Amino acid sequence: MSADSSTPDRSAATTGTAATAPGPQPEPLRFFGTTWVAHDNGYGARRAGVAAGSLLAAAAGCFVLRFAYEGMAIADVGTFVNFLVLIMFSICSAIAFRRSWEGFTRRHDPASQSSMRGLMTIGFVGVLLAYFVRSLTEAPGEELHRKEYETAREQYAKRTSRRTGNPSRKKKRA
Repeated sequence: MSADSSTPDRSAATTGTAATAPGPQPEPLRFFGTTWVAHDNGYGARRAGVAAGSLLAAAAGCFVLRFAYEGMAIADVGTFVNFLVLIMFSICSAIAFRRSWEGFTRRHDPASQSSMRGLMTIGFVGVLLAYFVRSLTEAPGEELHRKEYETAREQYAKRTSRRTGNPSRKKKRA
């Protein structure tokens, strides 16, 4: 805690960025913080961990879905229902993969996100696989955040650049 305020002291060591750097600050990514900016502080190990973790979680999810499918077979619900459930999970996973993949490069509007929440939950295997594939090349969402951060820095530089000369002393054109 700071001595003069009730807010916690956020030093450069805890945030991963320079505490005194003026201008826009990078937005932290899940599992990566702000290490995506300079690829420091174990960025490669984190990427490998995210890739392995998401692949293991997807495999565990498929294993659980298999138990559910076997439970339906034991309950003898019929071939048609088994087929519908299989198709539903496949389609939802494919749509969830696509939405997640697009979400790494552009932001979805909040209304669209909330309306797709149920589908994304059903297709969780697709989300995990999208996370795995993206983490093989970069941190998931890094491209979007880097683009937004660089744009914000350029705009900040334009706003804070100094003028040369006094505008009131401009020579009048004849």
